[in-house]
Amino acid sequence: MSYSLKPGSESLQSGLRRIAADQLEAGIAALDAPLSDSDTDLHAAVHDARKRVKKLRGLMRLVRPGFDGYAGENAYLRDSARLLSEFRDHTARIDSYDSITSADTTLDRSSLGPMRRQLTMERREAATGSDLGDRIAGFRDALKTTRGHVGDWTLKGKDDEILADGLKTTFARARDAMETARSGNSGRAGNPEDMHEWRKRVKYHWYHARLLRRLWPPVMAPHIDAADRLADTLGAHHDLVVFAPLIGSAPLNDTARAALAASVEAQAAARADDARDLGARLFAPHPKWIAKTWSQWWMLAR
Repeated sequence: MSYSLKPGSESLQSGLRRIAADQLEAGIAALDAPLSDSDTDLHAAVHDARKRVKKLRGLMRLVRPGFDGYAGENAYLRDSARLLSEFRDHTARIDSYDSITSADTTLDRSSLGPMRRQLTMERREAATGSDLGDRIAGFRDALKTTRGHVGDWTLKGKDDEILADGLKTTFARARDAMETARSGNSGRAGNPEDMHEWRKRVKYHWYHARLLRRLWPPVMAPHIDAADRLADTLGAHHDLVVFAPLIGSAPLNDTARAALAASVEAQAAARADDARDLGARLFAPHPKWIAKTWSQWWMLAR
């Protein structure tokens, strides 16, 4: 439970510094670890380091109302992680292919095999790219630079008020993004851009719930699980949407191409329906209720 605050035994500022240091050091260690010649190991290391940055940015967003350094530190980490986003995409495509074909047993894997082999070859080529080493080094340096700042990070304001403001803002934005995705910002419900924006907002709330899991574990645990399920469902929808355009240029015969495209479309629609059902329950409470209740639990732990 290292990615969680400790109400009653540490201040919010102390928790911010502790968790930030933990995540940054873990990310640096992943990139510094000796790797085998397998491109899979390299992608796993990059994925782990980028995941640490996402968790840290989630923490920073929670305390944003009292953290004057938020804007600069968040933008620096966001832009640094983007150095390796394209590299990470290659593994995401393979993961999507495997997930799609596992979920739909009617697909003929033998006829789809050429696409899987092409995706694997593209990932292997990306792992030997001429500038990859420089990109990884740049990302690692950014983590180390940020690690050097952490000891000076300071929060202004009362802990419960900072938490209440951060929780309310993030929960409200996730709730609003859900309504946009359900009604269709462009006149069409389930618009991919709206769904992706909702997913990002849900992920931030999921991070916040995890960070505050010690407030009341029996109550927080099911909330965290529900947010996790929704984030995963929206993530699966996004992966399918991103994967769909790859089918047109894949080395497949017409029959295999049509079958795969139809399966992806059907699976995306199912994930969108699942997300709407899960979201309606998770975001039923008003943002002010979440903010007031959880911040009060923080105060009770003192």
